Amino acid sequence: MSILVVTGTDTGVGKTIVTAAVAALAWERGASVAVVKPAQTGVAEGEPGDVDDVIRLSGVTTTFELARFPDPLAPAAAARLADLPPVSAAETVETIRDLAASHRLVLVEGAGGLLVRFDEEGTTIADLARTLGAPVLVVARAALGTLNHTALTLEAMAGRGLDLAGVVIGSWPAEPGLAERSNVADLEMLAARPLAGALPEGAGALDRESFVRTARAGLGAALGGRFDPAAFRAGFAISP
Repeated sequence: MSILVVTGTDTGVGKTIVTAAVAALAWERGASVAVVKPAQTGVAEGEPGDVDDVIRLSGVTTTFELARFPDPLAPAAAARLADLPPVSAAETVETIRDLAASHRLVLVEGAGGLLVRFDEEGTTIADLARTLGAPVLVVARAALGTLNHTALTLEAMAGRGLDLAGVVIGSWPAEPGLAERSNVADLEMLAARPLAGALPEGAGALDRESFVRTARAGLGAALGGRFDPAAFRAGFAISP
């Protein structure tokens, strides 16, 4: 069994697409996979949420959305505004551990960044990862500003004793500019390891077959793919 927590350096960086990509490749290899979204915000009752995107893209149907709040806010704030109970950390941990007992891989997708609050006590996805003893996969932007956000996320992880599973660029532009190309090497320097992957922008709009091919090309070997970080870096090298 294995638990992998997926977080981002910010909201909208591609966590759901990366989660779907990891799930798709594990499922393709015949592994039993479950995906847990502790809190979905910004989506009304009856509307498709992040787990629906995971199902559509990966084919994995064992998915769990543990709480939903309609306002596009951090889970704690969204629960408060909706006058609903916040996410229960204890119940979330119990659900994930139960799934891990019967599945080869359990993916846990956070909301927003590493330290976004789930409840009024300040529980975060970092706390869940630490309680579960699970490594954390960090999804980062490619563009200007990503280095600061990534550095802060990695420092927060280190300070909490969390293991880094890798850094994945969640949406690599079709025409990367100077900042994106330069950021590749700096992201690897911050992580002290090669990139764990880079998925192209628009991957979430692909059909399932195309998405699986894209996931295979865009994720590294540790995540079940064939992404070559050295070749990727060389392809966007900046001449002095």
